[in-house]
Amino acid sequence: MNKDILKLAIPNIISNISVPLLSAVDTALMGHLSSTYLAAIGISSMIFVFIYGSFGFLRMGTTGITAQFFGSKNEKEIYNTLLRALIVATILAFTLIIFKDFIFDISIYLMNIDESYKDYAHSYFNIRIYAALAQFLQFAIFGWFFGVQNALIPLYVTILINIVNAIFSIYFVRYMDMGIDGVAYGTLISQYIGLVVLLFLLYLRFKRYKISICAKDIFVNERIKRFFVVNKDIFIRTMTLTFVLAFFYSQAAKYSKDMLATMTVLMQFLIWFSFGVDGFANATESLVGRFYGANDWKNFYKAIRYNFYYAFFFSLFFVLVYYLFFEQIVAIYSSDKEIILSSKRYCLFVVLLPIFSFVAFIWDGVFVGMTASKALRDTILLSSILFFATFYLFRSIDYGYALIGSFLLFFIFRSFIQSYLFYKNRLNIK
Repeated sequence: MNKDILKLAIPNIISNISVPLLSAVDTALMGHLSSTYLAAIGISSMIFVFIYGSFGFLRMGTTGITAQFFGSKNEKEIYNTLLRALIVATILAFTLIIFKDFIFDISIYLMNIDESYKDYAHSYFNIRIYAALAQFLQFAIFGWFFGVQNALIPLYVTILINIVNAIFSIYFVRYMDMGIDGVAYGTLISQYIGLVVLLFLLYLRFKRYKISICAKDIFVNERIKRFFVVNKDIFIRTMTLTFVLAFFYSQAAKYSKDMLATMTVLMQFLIWFSFGVDGFANATESLVGRFYGANDWKNFYKAIRYNFYYAFFFSLFFVLVYYLFFEQIVAIYSSDKEIILSSKRYCLFVVLLPIFSFVAFIWDGVFVGMTASKALRDTILLSSILFFATFYLFRSIDYGYALIGSFLLFFIFRSFIQSYLFYKNRLNIK
């Protein structure tokens, strides 16, 4: 079991950690230009976290369903699941691009975007939105590879994307003086390069195993219904989660530009940890789905237990790093003395975040692997209500502490609710 977990988790961790490296490059490039650029990249990136995050079901749902078919050795449905996901991803991506102006107008209204950086945010959005097709197809393909217990291809492609992105972003900003447009074009170009490589690798796999495609099999009513039921719940769950993140940024922006810049920097700590621990969450999805589909309950429970152990020690490592190097990490993202000083106020929350949040990440992996989409959905909905209640209850005492403190509690709420649901229902959880 240790070998199976590490074979999936280590590539996922390396792959996931490379994603905040991209965010770090973009944030650092803008942060060293001005706080206005930093606020613009923070709020613009959050819009895409909300948009793309809301469609994360294209990966999670595909992983869970594929892993179960992999466990039950249903070869035909393993490949049909991928094709269904690719069709849905394409339709959704073109829909977003068509309605991009409407989406941005709604976003600037909901997220309290200040006029001082609105134009920068708009310019970034109008460029990066065209990466939606590449991003969504990658979600589906990555999820499928995780489902068939292959974490290496997503690793190689993700690293390629982020290296290309960093190179183009630095070149466009530092040498072409393109400002925020430069990091947007860097993202756009790298996403399509990654997609081309992924599609080529899929072509080689289909050619090697001589996979035949039958449209009638793809659109079987029972399979389509299950695909959409699972993904509908995960969509609601993910959209609610990203709404919480959007609310976090929105309320920071509402308070002041400096508060937004500070919270943008502090969120980098969560991004680094979450993308790292997600390696074990992804391993949990793949293994739990596989053993659930094979009715192998001994290894099913063993996979859950071992992934919790690994994630716990992983979170302790991040607690130590954040405690020892907090100021140095903040300085990477901003040279503004006011932002650095403001960030120090919330150091304790940031240091404690890994140990209080890892449980929620692993339970997410368990529920995705079991395709317990209703439980995922209900957990986030209830935790979000508690998050909003906590923030509004304490914001009059100290706005900044209320914002980041309620965000920390959001993870604790999720952990308790998910633990209760699993131990109450066990294998009958839906």
